[in-house]
Amino acid sequence: MHHLIDDYLNFMAVEKGASRNTIEGYSRDLNRYAAFIDSRKIHDIRRIGTEETISYLVRLKDEGLGANSVNRALAALRGFYKYLLREKKLESTPVAHIELARVWMHLPDVLSRDEMGLLLMQPGSGTPSALRDAAMLELMYATGIRVSELIGLTLNSINWQVGYLVALGKGDKERIVPLGRTAYDRVKRYLDEVRPLMLKGGQCNVLFLNRSGKGLTRQGFWKIVKKYAGKANMEKKVHPHTFRHSFATHLLEGGADLRSVQIMLGHADISTTQIYTHVTRERLKEIHRKYHPRG
Repeated sequence: MHHLIDDYLNFMAVEKGASRNTIEGYSRDLNRYAAFIDSRKIHDIRRIGTEETISYLVRLKDEGLGANSVNRALAALRGFYKYLLREKKLESTPVAHIELARVWMHLPDVLSRDEMGLLLMQPGSGTPSALRDAAMLELMYATGIRVSELIGLTLNSINWQVGYLVALGKGDKERIVPLGRTAYDRVKRYLDEVRPLMLKGGQCNVLFLNRSGKGLTRQGFWKIVKKYAGKANMEKKVHPHTFRHSFATHLLEGGADLRSVQIMLGHADISTTQIYTHVTRERLKEIHRKYHPRG
């Protein structure tokens, strides 16, 4: 890669008339990127993917660089890869779908396993509404589906024999996600004991109903989440997407591979899923600082 970087810097100086400071900055950023790629034992530039490039940018943040500095490094990479495309050295680049640092460096709110367990306990089982709410919350955490996907589930969305649901995601793309034992049991109980009561003799193909026998709205589910987060005295802000973030983070913490998590979340590009690997690293550092005698 190093000779390609030299060619690009020469192009910037001669054809683009870039200043000496710009050339020096780009040289520093690109050679640091090359050293990172070398450490990954990747010697063919065509084999560098989005995942490795995201990991490099995350490394910069871990080293203390701010968003502006990371964005400058990303700008250098974009210019470098644009040059390689122009020179027909590559047919595609790993930076095409990487957004600016102010977007992707924002870490999502995640509950710990204990916090999630506490939240899921809040509905109880004393009323039909409580059983429905428990089923919905458990399903959100078990599958990582979006709120729009949850309220769009129908009676045909769950395969009870195999134990998975079919979610209709963005762009009307379908994906299959396992339910898990606990969510399976909670949703099955709601379906058998509660839904017929809420239906009140009417007809509706939507899985989760409100008290009027109609499908729930996004606002309705948000109120349910807010209610139980308050009941649990959560210090963190909890919103419907918190379940999705926690689902992905806990899977990766448990050893799941990134590609599998990407499929279950329905992300079109793995760079979107990559943010959760950074969340898990931040969590490990927090635990180390808290519990190690010299943390």
